[in-house]
Amino acid sequence: MKTIFELSKRGKKAYTLPKIDVPLELLESLPPRFRRVDSLDLPEVSEVDAVRHWTGLSQLNYHIDKGIYPLGSCTMKYNPKINEETAALTGFSEIHPLQDLSLIQGALELMYELGEMMCEITGLPSISFQPVAGAHGEITGLMLARAYFDNRGERREIILVPDSAHGTNPASSTLSGFKPIKVSSNERGLVNINELVEKMDENVAVIMLTNPNTLGLFESELKRIAEIAHNKGGLLYLDGANLNALLGIIKPGKAGFDIVHLNLHKTFSTPHGGGGPGGGGLTVREDIAPFLPVPLVKKGKEGYYLDYNLPSSIGKIHSFYGNFNVLVKAYTYLLMLGSKGLKRVSENAIINANYLKESLKDDYELPHKQPAMHEFVLSGSEQLKRGVRTLDIAKRLLDLGFHAPTIYFPQIVHEALMIEPTETESKESLDHFIDAMKLIAKEAMDNPEKVKNAPVNTPVRRLDEVKAAKELKVRYTRKENNE
Repeated sequence: MKTIFELSKRGKKAYTLPKIDVPLELLESLPPRFRRVDSLDLPEVSEVDAVRHWTGLSQLNYHIDKGIYPLGSCTMKYNPKINEETAALTGFSEIHPLQDLSLIQGALELMYELGEMMCEITGLPSISFQPVAGAHGEITGLMLARAYFDNRGERREIILVPDSAHGTNPASSTLSGFKPIKVSSNERGLVNINELVEKMDENVAVIMLTNPNTLGLFESELKRIAEIAHNKGGLLYLDGANLNALLGIIKPGKAGFDIVHLNLHKTFSTPHGGGGPGGGGLTVREDIAPFLPVPLVKKGKEGYYLDYNLPSSIGKIHSFYGNFNVLVKAYTYLLMLGSKGLKRVSENAIINANYLKESLKDDYELPHKQPAMHEFVLSGSEQLKRGVRTLDIAKRLLDLGFHAPTIYFPQIVHEALMIEPTETESKESLDHFIDAMKLIAKEAMDNPEKVKNAPVNTPVRRLDEVKAAKELKVRYTRKENNE
């Protein structure tokens, strides 16, 4: 496919600009530092060339509107288009965060009501939407824990992180000034309670739990884990990456969690991927609320307002009030579904995951046989005996028109394939994916070279993974093209 620069021919154009209505003398009075000296160097193409070029590029890309995204631990569900329509309403899209509060009452009301919904969902009383990603929510939650213990005159240094936790937990712990210590899983893939008891003491600030864990398994001894944390004065933190399995089924705050982060860009159907935008809001129990970032959206006698009067607050952790556009989409999603609809989300996600698991357990090794929640983990160990790695299986899926699942994570499963179908995939969609996975398993036994040489049908063949990670180039320039 030719680049748009290669399609360029002098004199062609795809635009019609209005006549300049700024006086020439005003333009000439601009200081030199604001004037462009060099050419824009834009391609010169017709409108139809421009449209076909960008449409062609979009077809080369894989996206959620094209097919299933079975990424384990990253809930990549379909994003209803009504979310985009409401977020584009001028009353939301054209306001400014520095406007007088009397002019943004609708936006504040939306944030307040969305917060009330999230508190109801999680079973905790207070919320901040300032964090703008899952990892940002993690580090903010740990900053709250630090402030909470400092206020009590305690200097706790340790965060306990199960080996089945979300991958960013150890990094967030370190960046927050804590020391992460791993807790192993038992033979059932759940937290090793004996080891947790042994490592939990008065120097441990937080147990960070991903539940369901990254094996897709619900921590059945959750009540015991909460008691272990609280009996030593510690806090129990829920990484909300897998909240898609719990909606309407359990309220984390009622189950013993003290801090819960929410991934609006996963669980609540705002677009996920491409670096953002996201939402990593936090709900917390009552005695942690005084430390939340400022401002908080409150409701008073004269309307909604921003409360900066939190003397113990950790301060700001993001400009203004968070990613407001993302909040509008999450609010739309919740209003469209209602409480019964939210519960169906989790029920369908669980059914879909178990349908895939049971359909593929004879073709790939299944380390943990018990029922899964919204995701599950297979192993490519049997295929590896024929020289076919999990990476090869993932690349072959691209040839068959599917995005690959998460691979080599969690690390506690050898040759891991971590699969989450989400609730938005139909049985027909799941069956197509099952057929592809079964075909690859057969090819790995009968013709392993075919799998090892994949992909062959994609615009770009297999990349040097290390070089691609270290020398990522996402912007085209003519200079690079000439080199």
